[in-house]
Amino acid sequence: MNLILMGLPGAGKGTQAEKINEAYHIPHISTGDMLRSAIKDDTELGRKAKTYMDEGALVPDDVTIGIVDERLKKDDCREGFLLDGFPRTIAQAEALESILKNMGRTLDKVLHVNVAEDQLIERLTGRRICPVCGATYHVIYNPPEQAGLCDLDGSELIQREDDQADTVKNRIDVNMKETKPLLDFYNDKGYLVTVDGDQMIDHVFQDIQSAIKQ
Repeated sequence: MNLILMGLPGAGKGTQAEKINEAYHIPHISTGDMLRSAIKDDTELGRKAKTYMDEGALVPDDVTIGIVDERLKKDDCREGFLLDGFPRTIAQAEALESILKNMGRTLDKVLHVNVAEDQLIERLTGRRICPVCGATYHVIYNPPEQAGLCDLDGSELIQREDDQADTVKNRIDVNMKETKPLLDFYNDKGYLVTVDGDQMIDHVFQDIQSAIKQ
């Protein structure tokens, strides 16, 4: 079962990826994990990626695509995979099609977890973090026992700079512009299934399972 998981920041992709991994025993492969693994394994492409990352530059498409190609050929992907964070562009999507075709495989589904923009902003701006132990909270969905203080060590909770409203709004806008062409691309090919992410976590997963069974 070869899947792609898509969704904007705050849509809950990470949580759903864990559930898919547990239920179907296919590896959850994120772009970051792939890059770190290639660097750790000291592959030729990993070394190339590291030079760009060390300079704070984006890793070029050809390097990223090569790393994806290597990763999908590993034994743990024999029964399928769940890609997260790749592809990000039409060019990458077309390259993925070529990779899979060369392996005699195709995509099964592209799962899009859709959440309204105002809900995403509420989810992301409500996050609070303990600067001492790293515990995370949410002012609405997972509040600390005492407002503003960490349950574990009593430290004053903080809001990360990238969780502030203006930054969050900008991040969502950028991601929406990036994601829309890909959603259209996969919808035209008949792979796309959109799931309502503005539900209880288990209900979202039930909808994902129904989509997979189809």
